[in-house]
Amino acid sequence: MAGKRLTAGVLVALAPLAAQLLVTPHAGAAAVTTLYYSSSDAADYVSQIDQAAANWNNAVSDVKLVKGSGGATIVVHETDDGQGSYTSTDGHGHGQVYIDKQQVAEGFDVTRIAAHELGHNLGLPDDYDGPCSELMSGHGPGTSCTNAVPDAGEAAQVTENFAGGFAPAAPRVAR
Repeated sequence: MAGKRLTAGVLVALAPLAAQLLVTPHAGAAAVTTLYYSSSDAADYVSQIDQAAANWNNAVSDVKLVKGSGGATIVVHETDDGQGSYTSTDGHGHGQVYIDKQQVAEGFDVTRIAAHELGHNLGLPDDYDGPCSELMSGHGPGTSCTNAVPDAGEAAQVTENFAGGFAPAAPRVAR
């Protein structure tokens, strides 16, 4: 009977260590880079922005976009200036995204716009000649294109871009 109690006691004592081993990445595992975004200045498009971030999170495992207003390095705004949606970014997780209400009124999908502009903040360039299946083809395929999910090549490029973690680069503007 004492042996059973000792075994049970050892198992109870080791349970926290076992749980830690299950959630601790092994030595060769890639670290996850967490980027915080805020959509508080884009009240009309919050759900679409959140969906765009979720699409990136589903496509890329080592970079996560997390909603948070304080300390956000990616801030999404809505504008009504008719200049089209665009991003001012360093291409490495710091940026200001502008979603143009007039572009939305023309029929462009808000979730696609948000996901495309977040892609610039993850270091991806425009490819307006690309097909609708490429998120970074942006407005190129026209208003009928509503794909807001990055393709495998775009996801792989983001993984490569953040292999060294989170470090700012030179600012640039992308549309």
